[in-house]
Amino acid sequence: ASLIDEVHDYTYDRLWRAAMKFDHLFGSEEHEAVYRKLYGSIAPALLWDEFRGFQPKIRFQLNAPLPFLDERLHAVVGRFNPDEFVTERSQSSGSIARQFGSIRDDDTIFGLAYRSARVDAGEFGLGTGVRVATPLDPYLKGDYTIRRGTPRSWLLTYKQTLFWQQSEHVGTTSRVDFDHFLSRTALLTLTASGTLSQKSAGLRGFAEATVLRSLGPRRSIAANLSIDWQSRAPVALHEFGIAGAYRQSVYRDWLIFELRSSVTWPKETIGAARTRSYGVGIGVEMLIGTTQFLARPVSF
Repeated sequence: ASLIDEVHDYTYDRLWRAAMKFDHLFGSEEHEAVYRKLYGSIAPALLWDEFRGFQPKIRFQLNAPLPFLDERLHAVVGRFNPDEFVTERSQSSGSIARQFGSIRDDDTIFGLAYRSARVDAGEFGLGTGVRVATPLDPYLKGDYTIRRGTPRSWLLTYKQTLFWQQSEHVGTTSRVDFDHFLSRTALLTLTASGTLSQKSAGLRGFAEATVLRSLGPRRSIAANLSIDWQSRAPVALHEFGIAGAYRQSVYRDWLIFELRSSVTWPKETIGAARTRSYGVGIGVEMLIGTTQFLARPVSF
């Protein structure tokens, strides 16, 4: 095997064995095949834009089964934007943070997540964990998701999240997603969300439109339009912009290369001028425990 195969196999082996040892501490006697279902990704990237300069990133996300506690309970360990994972006000960006919108530094998060079995009425989820910061920032959250329709016509997904986070206190996020196939190879996704918390300056809003297009096996392109605002902030309209990305598996099905570019119009202070900011980015994603290719760019 080549060096990249050895690194990939070693990483996956160490991670599922660590999950198994952790679960066995609580009395589990499950066979190792159960813990081999661990999956996730690791993605280093280098982003740059005129407004923020260079932004080296390394993000990871691991979902590990804990069958001793419950077959639907998973440990979640990763480096996330808290706006995506805790409050869920922003669309999940995969492994590389978006270059526009309400950018916050990524944080390492340890948590437990539970999903109920899906029924016609909807799906219920619970989560708890801690954002590793100084000081530590624990959180609790619950959500309820309702889906109606199909992507061939219009798929409507409504998600209501109630959370408590030490840094945010009590808050809630309402999010609506519409998905529609424009053709056999192109998908349109529309997202709008609003978040209120005891620490927010009014309503924090986010909206985006994304078109994903397959270019064949394990290749895709995407275009994205996004806007971010906060109703009672000194600058209500924080940023808006467009982005494009190309994504392709290279060498192995579990190794994905991505290029992206963007142009945005940010403004953070009242006295500053809103100027155009060009950006570029490059990233590599290593899939762990899965080879499923996702068309959604990790840089959105």
